[in-house]
Amino acid sequence: MLFRPKQSPNGVGDCFVAKNKSAPRNDEMFQFMNETSLKKTLSKLTIGDLRYFDSIGSTNDEALAWATENARDLSIVIADEQTQGRGRLNRKWFTPKESALAFSLILRPSAPTHLSRTVGLAALSIAESCRTLGLTPQIKWPNDILLNGKKAAGILIETVWSGEDVDSVVVGMGINVHSTSVPPQEFLQFPATSLEDELGQAPPSREEILYNVLNSFIHWRARLESDELIKAWEEILAFRGEQVQIQDGTETPITGELLGIESDGSLRLRDAHDKSIIVRFGDVSLRPAA
Repeated sequence: MLFRPKQSPNGVGDCFVAKNKSAPRNDEMFQFMNETSLKKTLSKLTIGDLRYFDSIGSTNDEALAWATENARDLSIVIADEQTQGRGRLNRKWFTPKESALAFSLILRPSAPTHLSRTVGLAALSIAESCRTLGLTPQIKWPNDILLNGKKAAGILIETVWSGEDVDSVVVGMGINVHSTSVPPQEFLQFPATSLEDELGQAPPSREEILYNVLNSFIHWRARLESDELIKAWEEILAFRGEQVQIQDGTETPITGELLGIESDGSLRLRDAHDKSIIVRFGDVSLRPAA
């Protein structure tokens, strides 16, 4: 498979897309990353600074610490390997060497914003990068990207506060690129897959995938408070129109038909009594109803 630049689905900038032509896999091309090559690949994008690590505990932890040191807006922490990566609900995120894309963005919001919309922004950015490869992603609210009903990527949002105001938002993203990034079955809370598994052949380099995600992120960030973002999110919302079950920490899960996304990024359901239920962003877990 070869990859060439093309106009992105949202109509802004170039992205890398697949051409349907077989090519032997070159392990160095598809796996190797370093700070110099990353900066070169991302040079056309308006971003902050970049810190690259061959191995790190958690990119989010590094980004949170950097944010307290006045890191610039859209600065990036990226690592080839995470040894203590985590997702929501303190779940471990599996990031072995030369297999996944694990990075964290530091945002300096100029005005108060709904964190749930920021999750949608990140999810849309990953989803659009998957579409450039000919895949059909869905977003499992609030923070997972699915391919063929299996988790291929996840998002973790954390904040740095200054008194009662949010000083910085750290957006952690993890994408299973190669099949070796998929955790063993016994560690999975939900079925998982990778870009390589879904493509049936080698994916583009992680640097190219990162470029596509950031290009889309910059596009949608400028529309963070728009109805356009919510509409785009809803269009690829997993399980829409289906019965789902949401666990929010209480003994009794919430069950209902998934209707869509509210303007603040909350989830809208309809229960068996035709009553509307709004589920706010937080430590919640969504599954299809049995």
